[in-house]
Amino acid sequence: MDGEFRTEFVREPAALKQHPALVLNADYRPLSYYPLSLWPWQDAVKAVYLDRVDIVAEYDDTVRSPSTEIRIPSVIVLKDYVKPQKRVAFTRFNLFLRDEFCCQYCGAKDDLTFDHVVPRARGGITSWENVVAACAKCNLRKGAKSLREAGMNLRAPPRAPGAEQLRNLGRKFPPNHLHESWLDFLYWDAELEA
Repeated sequence: MDGEFRTEFVREPAALKQHPALVLNADYRPLSYYPLSLWPWQDAVKAVYLDRVDIVAEYDDTVRSPSTEIRIPSVIVLKDYVKPQKRVAFTRFNLFLRDEFCCQYCGAKDDLTFDHVVPRARGGITSWENVVAACAKCNLRKGAKSLREAGMNLRAPPRAPGAEQLRNLGRKFPPNHLHESWLDFLYWDAELEA
């Protein structure tokens, strides 16, 4: 067991776990905003040596091999452009992102689930146009009733989101930690203050 711990420690020293690299597409936009496209520093260094990415910014810390020392990349850009997907998968995460992580009946942000606007018991289908994010309280209140029967209204009619729409919504929910070297690439198209 002692050797196992030592190997794990050597592979991932605690200080280096905290050095993710922001991955940009060849057009210098993040591959995704939510979740933010980040690679562990090990994958970033490997991609540099395989000549798949260029380093745009670096951390002050370095990693060493017996013959090489390299500053850890903080922002990398892919050499080959990855075409963004046009089709948006119908997943719980994407549904919550479309609805900005809030109940479409009352606006609550806690205890979210999803609700069929036209209940399945009444022939409603599971689709972008019939499913919304709902807090547990509103979902229970509505149950298998129609909106009119429950006396409830939607904040916005549910629609299938476009890929660009979801990317833009994802920008509203940055991760807890944003390294200063990432900021210019995350919000480069935001309006500048005069």
